Amino acid sequence: MEKEFQEDLDGNVIRYVVDTQDAGQRLDIYLGAHSQDSRSHIKNLIEKGRVLVGGSVTKAGYTLKAGEEISVMREEIRQLDLTPQNLPIDIVYEDDDIAVVNKAQGVVVHPASGSYDNTLVNALLYHLKSLSSINGVVRPGIVHRLDKDTSGLLVVAKNDFAHISLQEQISSKSAKRYYYALVDGVVKADEGIIQTYIDRSSKDRKLMAVSRNNSGREAITLYKVIERFARYTFMEYELKTGRTHQIRVHSKHIGHTVVGDIQYGGSNKFNLKGQLLHAHKLVLTHPRSGEIMTFEAPLPCYFQEVLDKLR
Repeated sequence: MEKEFQEDLDGNVIRYVVDTQDAGQRLDIYLGAHSQDSRSHIKNLIEKGRVLVGGSVTKAGYTLKAGEEISVMREEIRQLDLTPQNLPIDIVYEDDDIAVVNKAQGVVVHPASGSYDNTLVNALLYHLKSLSSINGVVRPGIVHRLDKDTSGLLVVAKNDFAHISLQEQISSKSAKRYYYALVDGVVKADEGIIQTYIDRSSKDRKLMAVSRNNSGREAITLYKVIERFARYTFMEYELKTGRTHQIRVHSKHIGHTVVGDIQYGGSNKFNLKGQLLHAHKLVLTHPRSGEIMTFEAPLPCYFQEVLDKLR
């Protein structure tokens, strides 16, 4: 049986199915290897009865069997814990239904275990009067995400009507998302398509990887070369799907990691704080008016400075 991983839309319940290779492990050891939580946090969840095996509460030392389902009920962050914070935020567009934000590098999009403050959501709660409720109290208004160290545009839903429309656009691929990236090495083809399946990495559950046996979810990325340098290539990517770390994983897959992306083996010869990956263009249909809207965000100064040096 292949290893399975599923996270509910509210982000609070994570399910695993134990494969034959992991059978015989202790419950706490298994979760320590497959989740992003610390051992102490895992122990705390088990002791509180928030970890179920086959639907039943069990102990940390329980010996797992192949095929058993584990449900981890992560602790809900209460609304009162989500403090509106007057953090700097670049709102490039706003009306009664949507807001488009140019997220800075280093900003986490929404609260998660161990990171409840100083997120984009904390800033949105302060600066916007309303946010959609579809993704619960932890992710109000969040329709799609950017990694912490990826900068650029994302759209925020201010009500549930807009949220549903935007989700459908992303799902049907009618909304278009374009990214700029500087990658290691010289990409030979002027343009191309990367189509794989992406799943959790078997070596590190915090990372993703291209699946060799088509497990996980299909991921499609279009790319084209903007400019070539002696040891680097300036690229534009278009997402056709929106998997976790998709561009970063696909860049590694074709042998050209994103510069500054240490997690996936990218170089960092420019003293960067994160990967040179920027969501520069967003095209969507306004949920209420039906108008096709295009938004663009210039490259951050640190990204532009690297290109200037290479030129």
